[in-house]
Amino acid sequence: MKSKYIIYTGLALMGMGTMVSCKKSFLELNPKGQFLESNYYSTPDEAFAAVIAAYDPLVTETGGIDNTYSNPLGALNSASDDCYAGGGSSSDMPTWQAINNYTLTPALGPHNEFWAINFQGVNRTDVLLENLPKVPGLSADLLKRYTSEGKFLRAHYYFDLVRLFKNVPLILNTLNLTNVYDQPQATPEAVYAQIEADLKDAISGLPATVPATQGGRVTQGAAKALLGKVYLYEKKWADAAAMLKDVNTNYGYSLLPNYGDIFSPKNKFNSESIFELVHSGSQSYTWDNWNQFKSNVYTQMIGPRSYTGPVYFSGGYGFNPVTTQLATALKGDPRYGYTVVNIDSLTKATNTSYSPSYQNTGYFIQKYAPVLANKVTTGTTELNWPNDYIEIRLADTYLMEAEADLNGGGDVSRAQTLLDAVRSRVGLPSKPATLQNIYDERRLELATEGHRWFDLVRWGQAPSVLAFKGFKAGVNEILPIPLNETLNGTKLKQNPGY
Repeated sequence: MKSKYIIYTGLALMGMGTMVSCKKSFLELNPKGQFLESNYYSTPDEAFAAVIAAYDPLVTETGGIDNTYSNPLGALNSASDDCYAGGGSSSDMPTWQAINNYTLTPALGPHNEFWAINFQGVNRTDVLLENLPKVPGLSADLLKRYTSEGKFLRAHYYFDLVRLFKNVPLILNTLNLTNVYDQPQATPEAVYAQIEADLKDAISGLPATVPATQGGRVTQGAAKALLGKVYLYEKKWADAAAMLKDVNTNYGYSLLPNYGDIFSPKNKFNSESIFELVHSGSQSYTWDNWNQFKSNVYTQMIGPRSYTGPVYFSGGYGFNPVTTQLATALKGDPRYGYTVVNIDSLTKATNTSYSPSYQNTGYFIQKYAPVLANKVTTGTTELNWPNDYIEIRLADTYLMEAEADLNGGGDVSRAQTLLDAVRSRVGLPSKPATLQNIYDERRLELATEGHRWFDLVRWGQAPSVLAFKGFKAGVNEILPIPLNETLNGTKLKQNPGY
């Protein structure tokens, strides 16, 4: 599919691309150059490096079709009613601006990153799964585990693709220059069926737990949690409730007593974390390391601009200011101070200052903020924040299970217990377990964590809730197929309305 498609989702056609080796922890990566696929997969160590390469797109923060900055939280928060795009001006990070005000076109928007990076992940897992059985000396146990990780990862990449674009090619084998243009879009039902199949295949080959030194690697609990979430999106309510109940009761996860501790980079892989995307602050990145960043640059992006006080790094970029709607909804909630910081009030109280960003509200994201206490001492500060992103955590799976129970006519008392647990952890009283109360709780519990836009779309609430941003019903529930992917003889058809 055009040259860009070949470059980003067909790396194996010319070679394995950039492979990696382990350093300090599982996903702290060092580039090791390029290897021809025909010469690779010759030892168990090379197989393990290929597994890590298959994980790598999960934490890719640059790249895509336009090789721009690409952390998905920025785009997803911009699209929601949690945040605006912000930044230095209306032309700063134009991809985020386009999804913030729903002026997306096939040529402009974050779909250029979402598409290319996720298909890069698909390609790497396809290559991995094809080659693992051929690796000399790879034990049966490792073959089973690596294969299970590959299937989880392919399911993960496709789950993002089908939620974001709906109409995507289903590619389960590596492509070559003769068939790369001939890939049709599959039905969403076929993609979801493959996601389910991959996750079911993966579960038995994954460990129940991993040591901290392997933090970020997939476990049985993570695979079951993702499968339960997939069922939820398919409205297979009973299947979702059963799978999520298994996760919530049988794997030893527990809610942390202090809500704020969930997000501290000093508390990685905590008891609430089910699937965590690892970011390193110890690799001394500079601007010369573009396309290599494994730190959390999003932390830098959301910091207040030119802040002069003692709490935050002074050089933030001012993206994703929190909407007054979210700040108002959280007022009086114990999670407020761990989710949102009112920089206007802080600077007035401490006789300090900051420069308002575009679309400034005075409210900023606290969960991933560039707190000075987390600043590392090596490399370029902006590029070395250590904050992880917990993509699936226990409060999320509690609320998904409760939602599935209520939608499917399941155990209402169980749904009540789960909702009460999320609220009592932060000292809030019980509320009736209704769907709307669960929707409201998801917003407050998971605010700015990248779930809100997907939730609004799947609940059918996006057209009304996001009308103030220009959301168009029947169009903006999915993103456009990137322009380059529909040109030059490919079989891809543009999504309706674009």
